[in-house]
Amino acid sequence: MAGCKRSIPLIRPYITDAVKKAVGEVLDSGYLTEGPVTKKLEAAIAAFTKTKHAIAVTSCTTGLELALRALNIGPGDEVIVPDYTYPATAAVVAIVGATPVIVDVEPETMLMSRAAAEKAVTSRTRALIPVSLFGNPLDYSWIDELKNRHKLYVIEDAACALGASRQGRLVGSFADISVFSMHPRKFITTGEGGLITTNNDQWAAWMDSYKHFGLEATGTERDKVHFARIGTNYKLSNVLAAIGLAQMEEIDMLLAERRAQAKRYIRLLAGDSRLSLPAITPDGEHSWQTFCVFVSDRDRVMETLRAEGIEVQIGTYAIHAHPAFAAYRRINSEGGDVLTGSLEAYARALALPLYHGLSEDEQNYVVERLKVALGN
Repeated sequence: MAGCKRSIPLIRPYITDAVKKAVGEVLDSGYLTEGPVTKKLEAAIAAFTKTKHAIAVTSCTTGLELALRALNIGPGDEVIVPDYTYPATAAVVAIVGATPVIVDVEPETMLMSRAAAEKAVTSRTRALIPVSLFGNPLDYSWIDELKNRHKLYVIEDAACALGASRQGRLVGSFADISVFSMHPRKFITTGEGGLITTNNDQWAAWMDSYKHFGLEATGTERDKVHFARIGTNYKLSNVLAAIGLAQMEEIDMLLAERRAQAKRYIRLLAGDSRLSLPAITPDGEHSWQTFCVFVSDRDRVMETLRAEGIEVQIGTYAIHAHPAFAAYRRINSEGGDVLTGSLEAYARALALPLYHGLSEDEQNYVVERLKVALGN
C-alpha cells in the first residue's frame, strides 16, 4: 500500500441520479428562480431542525447579514465573535456597520471561550455570534446564561453543524437565529446557498421580505403586494434548491455514514501520542462536517500528504492575524489581546478526507500516510 499513490479528495459532493433528476425537472419546468422547490427545501430544513421557520438565501454569509439586520444591529453596536472561524463570521458584523469584538477560543474544542466572551461584554454589546465549528455543537448552558444576564441576542453561525445536536436537541433550534451553509464542502449542499432558522415569526417575516427586495403581501384587492422597506435579492433559485432537497431525503443515512467514518478515524488514531483530537462538547453529538486532528509541524505534514495524493486542509483561520481584522479589539480569557487558543488551532489543526463513499481501505491509507508523515 505504501508504494501506491492514491487520489483521495477532502470532500466529494453527494450527487446521485436522484439529484440530477430533480435538477432536470426544474430545468424542464422553466421555473428557474426561487419558487416551489425552494419552498419545499425550506420546509424540509424547518421540519428536520424542529423550528417554525427556515429561510433559504444565497449563502451563509448573507444569512448572517440578514439576521443582524432583522435584529436592527448596526452602527454603534458591538457583536462578539470567535477568532477561530471563517472570516465571514466577523465580516458581516462590519458590513452592517457594527463593530466585531474578537475573542479567543477554547484550545480543546476550538469553540468560543466563555471567559473571553464574558470579558468582552460592554454597554454597547448587542449580540454574540458563536460558531458550532466543524459540526461540534455549542454549550448553550453558558451561552444562554450570558445572553439572559446581559440581554443579548444570539445568532449561531451553524455553517457546518446541520445534524449536530446537544442533549437530543438539534442545532438550529437553540439560538435566536441560526444560519447553515450549503456550500459544496457541506454534506448537504445546494452548490452555493444558506438556510436561516428561527422560531420568531416577526424576524422570519422581516428576513423573508428583505431578501425579496423588501416586498410584502398586503391582501388588498388593489395591490396584492407592496414594498415595505428597502431590501435586496438574496433568493435561492429552484435549480440550486433541487440539489439540496434531493439530498435532504437521505440526510439520516448521510449523517450515520459520516459518524461511522469519524469513529473509525478515532479508532485508527487512538494511542498515537504524536497527535491529538479536538474535544466534543459534553452531551453533544457531532455532525462531523470536518474531521480534524492536531499535529505539530502541520504545514509540512499537510504538504507531505498532498504529495501522497491525499487532499488535506487547514481547519480554518485565526482571523485577527489577517489585515482585514487587525484593527479590531481582541480579548483572551484573562482580558489580554494574545489569542493563544486560536493561534494554536490555526497552526496545528489538520482536516482529513471525510465524505460519502470514502472506503475503509482509503481511510486506512490516509491514516497510514499520516503516521509516516508525522515521523518519530
